[in-house]
Amino acid sequence: MKKTAVTIITLWLTLTMSAVMAIAETIKVGAILAVTGGASFLGAPEARTLQMLTEEINAQGGINGKKIELILRDSAGSPERSVSFARQLIEEQRVFAIIGPSTSGETMRIKQIAEEGKTILLSLAAAEAIVNPLARYVFKTPQNDRFAAARIFMTMNELGIEKIAVVSGNDGFGQAGRGQLEQIAPDFGIKILANEVYDSRATDLSALVTRLMSNREVEAVVNWSIVPAQAIVARNMRQAGWDVPLFQSHGFGNIRYVEVAGAAAEGIIFPAGRLLIAEVLDDEHPQKEVLLKYKNDYESRYNEPASTFGGHAYDALMILARAIEEAGTDREKVRDAIENMQGFVGTGGIFNFSPTDHNGLDIDAFAMLTVKDGKFVKYEP
Repeated sequence: MKKTAVTIITLWLTLTMSAVMAIAETIKVGAILAVTGGASFLGAPEARTLQMLTEEINAQGGINGKKIELILRDSAGSPERSVSFARQLIEEQRVFAIIGPSTSGETMRIKQIAEEGKTILLSLAAAEAIVNPLARYVFKTPQNDRFAAARIFMTMNELGIEKIAVVSGNDGFGQAGRGQLEQIAPDFGIKILANEVYDSRATDLSALVTRLMSNREVEAVVNWSIVPAQAIVARNMRQAGWDVPLFQSHGFGNIRYVEVAGAAAEGIIFPAGRLLIAEVLDDEHPQKEVLLKYKNDYESRYNEPASTFGGHAYDALMILARAIEEAGTDREKVRDAIENMQGFVGTGGIFNFSPTDHNGLDIDAFAMLTVKDGKFVKYEP
């Protein structure tokens, strides 16, 4: 009887230790994404990308023999939920790093939480305020909104546009973008004649469009948002017969916005990474191979067009994987490896991080695109 009891206890301890060792052999990566809700055009492709890449990496043996354990949380775009999930992932799940959130407002709410928890945060949101001022553990993969604003104004200069109206959502991304537009417009000789903020949950913006149209000096409109209102602005402008050029932010890089806007999307001009025009890049372009592989893998698996947002998730996980491969699983060494990573070819551009730059991309990461016959194409002034 005693031998049986000892055998059972020994077996239990063996199984327990094996389970603990198996857990220790995984790298826990948290992800806070807006899989549902108004920002799901961002979060859903990001989540699918992370799931696809995690399976691919694990099937190849993981990173230095350790498999990724992806712990995904759906924030539905809520800053409050993101705060709760960030604390849970850091304090209870003890994740190695967090990817996300999807939006700038959410990221700004958890930036300090990541710092206090000494946890690497690879944000998938665009606002420059995420990495400026610098935070030791916080990085981001989307291109900076300041460069997006500059590319828009450079295109306006080419077209001879000088007087514009700016409209933006009242979320974190909209506020940050509006600030960048206001700050650098004088550098490009652009005058902002009207500057309107709308509720990001709005379903009709015709009154706003009517107010803008009353100023006959307005030569173009810039809309800065990531919500479905991007399509609503376009529809309301066209319904009113207002045919001035409409520029969107780099948050327009999902073909679903075009599908929702329908014919009103034709001619919209916006800055974006080169993922959306990967097929037409020169064969010698350093990003082409990476872009086509991700695009083909994603589209063949999910039967939907790849978007720049899923690409941001691809960049985040691959940057993290490369840093772990180089530095092991010492978090501080991995943080240092990311901060000093040079020449990483991603979907958003070629990343060159530094102790003073936790985004690693410059204005050359952007191309100007437009909508033609319901598709994204390179913009030619």
